[in-house]
Amino acid sequence: MNLHEYQGKEILSSFGVRVQRGIVADNHKSAVDAAKQLSAETGTGWWVIKAQIHAGGRGKGGGVKLAKNLGEVESISKNIIGMMLKTPQTPPQGKKVHQVLIAEDVYYPGDSEPEEFYMSVLLNRGAGKNMIMYSTEGGMDIETVAEETPHLIFLEEVDPATGLLPFQARKIAFNLGLSGKAFKEMTKFATSLYEAYVKSDATLFEINPVLKTSDDKILAVDAKVTLDNNALFRHKDYVDLRDLREESPIEVEANAAGLNYVDLDGNVGCMVNGAGLAMSTMDLIKQSGGEPANFLDVGGTADAERVETGFRIILKDPAVKAILVNIFGGIVRCDRVAQGIVDAYKNMGDEIKVPIIVRLQGTNAVEAKELIDKSGLNVISVVEFKEAADKVQEVLG
Repeated sequence: MNLHEYQGKEILSSFGVRVQRGIVADNHKSAVDAAKQLSAETGTGWWVIKAQIHAGGRGKGGGVKLAKNLGEVESISKNIIGMMLKTPQTPPQGKKVHQVLIAEDVYYPGDSEPEEFYMSVLLNRGAGKNMIMYSTEGGMDIETVAEETPHLIFLEEVDPATGLLPFQARKIAFNLGLSGKAFKEMTKFATSLYEAYVKSDATLFEINPVLKTSDDKILAVDAKVTLDNNALFRHKDYVDLRDLREESPIEVEANAAGLNYVDLDGNVGCMVNGAGLAMSTMDLIKQSGGEPANFLDVGGTADAERVETGFRIILKDPAVKAILVNIFGGIVRCDRVAQGIVDAYKNMGDEIKVPIIVRLQGTNAVEAKELIDKSGLNVISVVEFKEAADKVQEVLG
């Protein structure tokens, strides 16, 4: 589950991580009120107006602006709220901005120049350990840094059994070239950040930039946070942080129906039971010259109602030119799945305008194929993977 910047900062702050303070607003008038409140609490005279969407690169798309007076706070907020913000990480049409974060100015003058760093915490699956990735090149796309100056990216693997050890936190501060107060601040920042990652059951904490202020404070200016959906039962207070407006409407509908669905940019819809079989089916579609339009795992109960729901969700995507149903009848009998497909097809009638290819293997697979073949519907029944691939290639032309 992805979070907005302001939500991620709230979690960080709860674990003792110093953050750039801010107040969220959903209209230009409340934005001005937030700026006044922030000024009274922090003494800031300038404010950063940040669009709150689930995507990076907001500044490049015009979603992050500096306001030097309350009039600019109002006008900038009015322009950003409601806009379709386009960044490299949004769909082509962009994402609508529903709220902005009014944040304090932390780039104030002082004894030294502010410095920006990059830091993230995530799982290194290959090593079976958590990992802190960090760099002196903050404020930039980390992909660009990795490609052009890979020697400026550092990795610190952390054993989950011991957590981040003191010497590792000091090593991070040392590699970032810090000393004195800033060195101590960074060791505390890295330790608290790792604690927040573990105790919130996150899959990603990305802070870009981590700022060393002119008076040697270390704080998170941004926060990209992804939580593990499977661990939300341990964090009842995090469930309400989900913003359905930021998610694909099709995925939200599928989730409500109890289907495991991921929207993709292809032309062949998939309906499969089991994640492994689903991945194999997607490979089969690509090898046949098509592109998967979705990942859809209907689970072990592929009855008529569930199949019909799956069809309706897949067909909401206008790019779908064919549907491949690939079910293994282990827990569920193939003939029941076949009957479910026939019943769903008849219920939907003219709504189905694309060919459906069905491969059923397992318990009562022979009876299932016979039932499909005798249905008189535009459903193509196949037995082998190769045969399914050939049919996909055939219907796509």
